[in-house]
Amino acid sequence: MRYRCVQCGHYLETLYVQYSPGNIRLMKCQNCRAVADEYIECEIMILLIDLILHKAKAYRHLFYNMFDREAMNFEGLMWKLTFGFLLLDAYRISILITNEEGWGANPGLDSLIWAGGKILLDTIVGNILFTGILLFGTKSLLNVSSEASSYKDIWLGILASSYLKLFLIAMMVWEFPSSVIFIIDIFVLSSNTLALKVMSESAMGKCFGVCLCAHIVKFLFSLTLNVHLPNLITRLFVL
Repeated sequence: MRYRCVQCGHYLETLYVQYSPGNIRLMKCQNCRAVADEYIECEIMILLIDLILHKAKAYRHLFYNMFDREAMNFEGLMWKLTFGFLLLDAYRISILITNEEGWGANPGLDSLIWAGGKILLDTIVGNILFTGILLFGTKSLLNVSSEASSYKDIWLGILASSYLKLFLIAMMVWEFPSSVIFIIDIFVLSSNTLALKVMSESAMGKCFGVCLCAHIVKFLFSLTLNVHLPNLITRLFVL
């Protein structure tokens, strides 16, 4: 397994030398001459703070040095993160629909069925479009090979960098205006951009363009669904 220097991204065979239990010496990068990965000796809270602060070195540690890919179930982790991503996205859409419809404490059965179908369609189709645009842009504009494993790595990086969606859970406890959701979306966009830059080693502008296009397509589909789906269903019932 090859590691990465969190400062410059240079490949390394090892990050530290262990002399005895609890006695280690961190290795220095041969490229930038800095300590290859200082997060090895840091508490997890330091890493979380640096991830929230969008530090590239924290993302490199998370993607390349934190887990042993040979030991973990890579496919299983990817599917679990995908399920969690879709679940949080469905909850996000349900909050927006609830605020838009202005439901009371006891909505009717027809309203629940309507909302459930709308959430399911928006979540599945919207994220298929999001993933398609993201991977197409990654292949066309960024320095990523066309192998399936590279696409899996990119998708796993996007899932992991969408951790800020977890702040939506706070809306189950405290009441926030729906504008908070769009603030979280902006942070997720910036986090996805940085993750894509770290994994592809491409220019920040290109990575931002790819992520922005993917998020815009997903947003436009959701907007179109909200505007045109009720009219389409009404016409079908009339016919």
